[in-house]
Amino acid sequence: MIGNLSRRERMLVGLALIVGVVLGGWLLVVEPILEHNRTAGELVPAREQVLQQKRELIARRSAITTELAATQARFEKLSEGFLTSATPAVAASELQKIVKDMAAQAKTEVRSERILPPADRGELLEIPVEIAVSCEIRQLVDLLTRLDGSPKLLPIQDLKVRVVNLSQPKELLVTLTISGFILPNAQGKAKS
Repeated sequence: MIGNLSRRERMLVGLALIVGVVLGGWLLVVEPILEHNRTAGELVPAREQVLQQKRELIARRSAITTELAATQARFEKLSEGFLTSATPAVAASELQKIVKDMAAQAKTEVRSERILPPADRGELLEIPVEIAVSCEIRQLVDLLTRLDGSPKLLPIQDLKVRVVNLSQPKELLVTLTISGFILPNAQGKAKS
């Protein structure tokens, strides 16, 4: 079939084949390589930035280690203020005992005590206890001072003060809602 074509027609067919091969080679080989290089070139600044950040992080390793140790020491000191038990019922009993002992030291009379439902506070579990005491104003101040100076973290959530006898406003009936905190997963983390 090519033998039937004139010399000029054979040259055109050959030229068309060469153009087709060059064009196909460009589209199928060169263009994908150029696109890959462009894409890689666009990623270079981002990769350099990530590399620089990692180098800075490695250079700050000793400072980060020191910060971590200081933070862990601070956490350990703060966790001393938590109740020791990891279960809410035992922690509530511990909190009741602490508050009753402080009330006895402040020479107040404990009238009633009630354990309230625990509240989830993120990583901590808040254990509230409501306690009613009968006392004079000085004894109340002494009790509040003892609660504030306690080695345990014992915030007072609610405080209600009522006068028992209006004709003799010497004796008060005080209802305190005091909370303690526990780390509910402390035992699970310790075992792991």
